[in-house]
Amino acid sequence: MSIRLNEIAPDFKAETTQGPISFHEWIGDGWAVLFSHPKDFTPVCTTELGYMAKLEPEFRKRNCKIIGLSVDPVESHSKWSQDILETQGFSPNYPMIGDRDLTVAKLYDMLPADEPGTSEGRTAATNATVRTVFVIGPDKKVKLMLTYPMTTGRNFDEILRVLDSMQLTAAHKVATPVNWKKGEDVIIVSSVSDAEAKEKYPEGWKAPKPYLRIVPQPGLVAEPA
Repeated sequence: MSIRLNEIAPDFKAETTQGPISFHEWIGDGWAVLFSHPKDFTPVCTTELGYMAKLEPEFRKRNCKIIGLSVDPVESHSKWSQDILETQGFSPNYPMIGDRDLTVAKLYDMLPADEPGTSEGRTAATNATVRTVFVIGPDKKVKLMLTYPMTTGRNFDEILRVLDSMQLTAAHKVATPVNWKKGEDVIIVSSVSDAEAKEKYPEGWKAPKPYLRIVPQPGLVAEPA
């Protein structure tokens, strides 16, 4: 099956380094990041898994869980974690899915549905498309998908930035402009009329064009004097 934005993320049961899970139940009422890897003991992914462990507290602050996946068994993940700790200074503190039968990789359209066999004998090259980041919302819908080549390390600071944007826009009728960072000005979405905007933003807004209405980020807490 193909995966599209704003459609329900496929549910599944799987073994992980932290025990068996049912995916939707594991997500609960928060957000989740599922990021996949073509194979254990690969160099770029080693750096990524360590960095995500370092960032995990920031995701937790945002009520967002992290879960990894690799097309190898759980036992292999546990051994890989030792290398990650040794080389990156952080060991995965989130579950890693063992996808020995390629079930989740196929379910999430990272491998063809008719792909034969198991993880046994497969290489990173034959699993090259299993390098995707999915962000899933509390409604269990896919909010973001990014697929990277094997030779380019993923920017997980960017995933954190996008999560901030999506959580803000889920709570307020705003959008975030190019290169936006938390605390910067935002854009009133076009579905909000000027009359409605005046009620929400009585101090007004900047409008270099009628369709481009810029206001301070809502919900900011003022710093103590």
